[in-house]
Amino acid sequence: MAIKVCKFGGTSMADGNVILQAAKIVKADAERRYVVVSAPGKRFSGDIKVTDLLYKCSDSLEAQDVKAFKEAFEKICVRFLNIEKEIGKDLGMKEGLEAVEKEMLGGAGRDYCASRGEYFAARIMAAVLDVPFVDATEFVRFNEEGVLDETTFDLAKKVLSAYPRAVIPGFYGLGVDGKVKTFSRGGGDISGSIVARGVMASLYENWTDVSGFYACDPRIVNSPNWISELSYQELRELSYMGANVLHSESIFPVRSVGIPIRICNTFRPEDAGTYIVKACNYTVGETVVTGIAGKRGFTSITLEKSLMNAEVGFARKVLAVIGKHGISFEHLPSGIDTMSLIIDNIYLQEGVLQQLIDEIGEAVNPDKIYVHEDIALVATVGHGMAKNVGTSARLFKALSDAGINVNMIDQGSSELNIIVGVEGVDCANCIRAIYNEFFNER
Repeated sequence: MAIKVCKFGGTSMADGNVILQAAKIVKADAERRYVVVSAPGKRFSGDIKVTDLLYKCSDSLEAQDVKAFKEAFEKICVRFLNIEKEIGKDLGMKEGLEAVEKEMLGGAGRDYCASRGEYFAARIMAAVLDVPFVDATEFVRFNEEGVLDETTFDLAKKVLSAYPRAVIPGFYGLGVDGKVKTFSRGGGDISGSIVARGVMASLYENWTDVSGFYACDPRIVNSPNWISELSYQELRELSYMGANVLHSESIFPVRSVGIPIRICNTFRPEDAGTYIVKACNYTVGETVVTGIAGKRGFTSITLEKSLMNAEVGFARKVLAVIGKHGISFEHLPSGIDTMSLIIDNIYLQEGVLQQLIDEIGEAVNPDKIYVHEDIALVATVGHGMAKNVGTSARLFKALSDAGINVNMIDQGSSELNIIVGVEGVDCANCIRAIYNEFFNER
């Protein structure tokens, strides 16, 4: 029998009734044998995710504000006890919550606090499905740099082979110090991918609150085209640039072994969803562009220096400065006498930008340094772009007609994407202009 791994996101675990719906989906297909879950998400607009409450618990403990900790933890308790009540069976929530509170107060650490939403969600789902609970700490490993360790895959295979069916919490594993370590936010998708590879699944189903990927954000363009199939590469590009249906790193465990991913809607399980596969069946004549995604919040640092191209080691010295600060760059467009660094603003808090400018100035002594803040990056992605003459011309004419000035252009050598940098306020209009050019052709 083929094996399917199901990962249910926060909205699919938000309350007891939704959890029962997710369990019904699992039971409807005997091939769905392994389930990975996120912590309960928002039930309604203005609600607070359990993970956010858990981070608040950690922050309060770090600030030695026991009262604030108690208030946040009480909200978590109410949430899980209500889920237990809605499901209609004793799941041992009260005792479990008391034990976790004791661990938190005893100094268990921030990642331990953050992970408990998934831990309890998985305990609940395991009880509802009446299958074993397998803790992610049994096989998910992080190395000294906090990156997923390759030993994880062999461990997952070994551990999960003992369980014909199981429920596993997402988002965390063990660090080299033997303590709980979490992925970045949304990392439960990576956990699902790890399990899929560990059991060599025929399909990894990621259940969320949308019916797959669309050609662009439905909040920007009304009723955009639905995408039936994406390649791993296209998914990576779109997810990283703001299409937040699936974590951009979740493809890596399954890509090397060719396991397809299907994005499904928990609230509309009959919908076909979107498949993410090794290579799309693209033929010339179909839609050139697969999708468009954009993200605001970048800063450009541009260096100008005469004969820069003749100065050996110039780029290395600049990159050494940002590397010293633990900063990665998004793009590095350059000319003969100019070079720009595009950096995510999350790295540039509390005076870091000025510090970078000063240190880069000392390292390479440029003639001028220009800083451009609030840049948006918009990616136009599609395998068909490499096979169609005039794609770039159409894209830039559409932006020109919309009155949008382009500050940066970057096209990958594979011709899979074209990325433009525009003013932050132009991000949505840029996406609309490109979408209308390629999807609303006259």
